[in-house]
This record gives sequence, C-alpha cells and structure tokens, in this order.
Amino acid sequence: MELVLLFIIAIFAIAYRSSQNQTVAGTTKYISKQAKDLYDRIAPFSYKQMRSKIKELGEDYTPREFATQVALFAGLASVISYLYFYNIVITICYAAVAAFAVPFISYLRYKRIYSEYVFEQIQTYTTNVIMEFNTTQSFVKSLEGVRDSGILEDPVLSDVKTMIDMSYTNGTIDQSIAYFDERYPYYMVKNMHQLFYQITKEGARDSGESLENMSLDIDALVEGVYRDRMDRANFHTRFITFGLALFFLVMAMQFLLGKDSYIKLLDMWYVDIVLHGIILINCYFLFTGEKYYNEDVGVE
Repeated sequence: MELVLLFIIAIFAIAYRSSQNQTVAGTTKYISKQAKDLYDRIAPFSYKQMRSKIKELGEDYTPREFATQVALFAGLASVISYLYFYNIVITICYAAVAAFAVPFISYLRYKRIYSEYVFEQIQTYTTNVIMEFNTTQSFVKSLEGVRDSGILEDPVLSDVKTMIDMSYTNGTIDQSIAYFDERYPYYMVKNMHQLFYQITKEGARDSGESLENMSLDIDALVEGVYRDRMDRANFHTRFITFGLALFFLVMAMQFLLGKDSYIKLLDMWYVDIVLHGIILINCYFLFTGEKYYNEDVGVE
C-alpha cells in the first residue's frame, strides 16, 4: 500500500512539474495579488507607503547596515547558545532564528518612526486649523487654508483634501469629521473636532477663548507625548541591557560549578529543557519590551 501511495505521489509530482510555466506563473501572480489585497485590508497602514516615507526621511537601513544587524544578531546568538549547550548544531539553529528576527525588529522600528512622523503632522494640522479658524470663522475654509499652506504632507494632506471634498459634497462637516477621527484616533483631534462641531452647529459665545484653551490643551498633550518618548528611550536602553545580562548568568553558574561539571549536567535531558526555556522566556520578554518601545508612539 505504501509503495502504491508513493507511486501516485511521484506521478502527480512529475505531471505538475511538466505543466506549462505560463500557468504556474499565472497562478503565482494570482496568489500574490490576493495576498497583497488581504494585507491591504487588514494592515493599519500600507507597508509600502510606510517604507517609502521612511526612505524619504532618510531613516531606512542601507543593505550594509541591514547585513551588519543580521551578523550582529547571529553572532550574539551563537555566543550565548554555545555557552549554554556547547553544541554546534544548536548554536547554528539559534543563530539562524536570530538572523530571521532582524526583519521583524526593523519593521517595528519603521512603525515607530512612521508613527512619530504622523503625530508631528497631526500636531501641525490641529494647531494650524485653529489659527486659520480665528481668521476665517469657517471650519472648511480653515481646512482649505491649511491645505494650501504647504505645511502638511501625505498621508495627512490627502485626508484633509478628502475632508474638504466630503464637506462640500454632503453640505455638512459631520461625515468629514467622523472620517478623520477614524483615520487618526488621537485625543487632541477628537477634542478639537468636537469643539468645531459645537461652534459650527450650536454656536459659541466666545469661540476665541475656547480655541485658545484648546491650543493650550494641545501644547500640554504634545509635551506629554514627547516626555513619554524620552521615558521610553531610557526604559528601552535599561531593559535591553538587563535582558542581555540575564543571558550571561550561565557564565556565573559555570564558574560556581566548574565547566566540566556543567557539561556533565548537559547530558541530562531535563537540564537541556530548562536551559532552552530560560533562553525562550528571556527572548519573549526582550521582544515584548521592543514592541512596547516601538508601538503606540504618539498616543496620548
């Protein structure tokens, strides 16, 4: 029975390989398109757009810098794993896994830089819309003034243009405000839009004072966000240093037991499991700290 099954599989493999290359290429292209469409639907923002902006800001890794990161991670993983197990095969496996972790960490870094850029654009948007409203006394005219000022860049600029078009099409600012609030769920954006909604729909006795207070609130929020960034940077440095130091506690164990005694312990299967567990748990916490440092930047 096993021989028959193997024979059928072999025939299927030969038939598949002899199929036309054009069909295979068409299928591959279709699958790639479907995967891209799925990613575009579920991703918080386009990775292609984010990567393009990172390059424009000059923050992208060069091929040499990326290769250096891979070599550094693989080398560090090799040293740590060899000190733990004194096994070449295990060392190579850990080095390979560490090398594959570099793209993920780079992606987290891209998200942080892009989030910081978007937050700065949002800060510019809110501050200048308030300044424009003091002159125009019209929310849509304020948006047009900010749009034409040249101080905004995509993606925020494109969304401001969409807000203007929606306002003229619908004859109201309700949908445009809801659209922008969903795209950029920042506290200061929602507060500012709510204030403009009240002024436009319900009127206000002293809109100038309200807008001045809103400007002060935005300044306070921005200051808090930048303070949080500095705190995160300090936390990140201490966290990574402490996490790497924990890996090398095995050297203290070998010093206390003696290297020969430690190597004998490695013959016990449960000792290997404990050591692997220590490495994996420490790596998990390091990745958790890395995600905390790079994610939700600019969220008040």
